[in-house]
Amino acid sequence: MKTYIEERAVEVANFIISSNATVRETAKKFGISKSTVHKDVTERLTKINPNLAGEARRVLEFNKSERHLRGGMATKEKYLHQHTPSVQKM
Repeated sequence: MKTYIEERAVEVANFIISSNATVRETAKKFGISKSTVHKDVTERLTKINPNLAGEARRVLEFNKSERHLRGGMATKEKYLHQHTPSVQKM
């Protein structure tokens, strides 16, 4: 494995752990795909630093377990901020 990939995998894991970031947030921060984030944490990092991989995986699993709640909150916020058309009286 190339050195820059190993370094990125470690940086990605440290970012996830320190900020409790989601896969999407991490991918955006590092300019990589969500698939690459998953591969870095689940496959590559396991070979480089298994302890760090385990910590990062715990954060990602926690975020995954809460994603249905986050989606519901996002939808709620969307509809709370929409303007309702005023009804004209005749």
